[in-house]
Amino acid sequence: MSGVNRIKSLIIITAAAVCVCTGCTKSELTSQYSFPEENLVTTQNDRIFVKGFAADLCVSESDGDVNTDNVNAAAFGLFDISSGTVVSQHNIYDRVYPASTTKILTCLIALEMGDPDDVVTIPKESGITVSGSSMADLKPGDKIRLSDLLYALMVPSGNDAAVAIAHYISGDTAAFAEVMNNRAKELGAVHSHFTNPHGLPDDDHYTTVYDMYLIFNEAIRNEEFVKIAGTAEYSCTVTNDSEPEEKRERTVSWTCGNGFLNGKFDFAENMNVLCGKTGHTSKAGFCLVLGETDTQGDRYISIMMNSPVYEQLYAGMRNLAEKSRT
Repeated sequence: MSGVNRIKSLIIITAAAVCVCTGCTKSELTSQYSFPEENLVTTQNDRIFVKGFAADLCVSESDGDVNTDNVNAAAFGLFDISSGTVVSQHNIYDRVYPASTTKILTCLIALEMGDPDDVVTIPKESGITVSGSSMADLKPGDKIRLSDLLYALMVPSGNDAAVAIAHYISGDTAAFAEVMNNRAKELGAVHSHFTNPHGLPDDDHYTTVYDMYLIFNEAIRNEEFVKIAGTAEYSCTVTNDSEPEEKRERTVSWTCGNGFLNGKFDFAENMNVLCGKTGHTSKAGFCLVLGETDTQGDRYISIMMNSPVYEQLYAGMRNLAEKSRT
């Protein structure tokens, strides 16, 4: 059998294995996520290794809506990661703008590629002036440990922190976007494209609910990510040698904008929010990605994209979580 045919056979076998675990059909899986061969396999000494699409992922049994009552968003999904099933879904393969949920991938890459003890200098490019941009009150020239910078990224959703991380990892945001896109492909998120580390509006910066599930599912395997993305309040010290001596060191404090973590909204009964990330722009609407657990220890990922009203985002996410018991 030729190398190409062996690879094609392997893809079919892998798809079938996933379907056995999740109850989908082989055609349903391959129709939605027919990955380019170079994204699925590598070869070494005539051995073939599968990358990305692991057999323990949730795969939808349907292309249409499932269990969608009382959730108002352009696209959403509830993924039972303990059983590998999609409990609720609406337009999970449609292109959406992720807004600041982009920072899930930014944080994951920084945890994988960075050293938490490194001291990062905030670059001048972090001085974003876009109206409404969420910032962590970091100034060009500030020095901050990467471990603290990740809290600046996720707790107040600092776009300045996102740019600083991109420069620290890759030298600039364009090069970091390439890293983001490559990492997304490795995770099977092949229907996404990222142009920046923060999610500010760009027509060529998009994802899908299912792709975001793939990315977040990988992120919550990292205990440090769960800790950071589950923090409601955080403070740290930054220094800046360009300031007068009495002002060179200052304390910055942040509060999480996630209404379930900061106590503004109550979550579903007998369920707890472990971590998550919010997002909002005029094009993206209100977005929220959550990792949750119930009293039996089962774990879920809930995602809502482009909800039109802030309060409806949280009401819908709570209603979505209730579907885990229906």
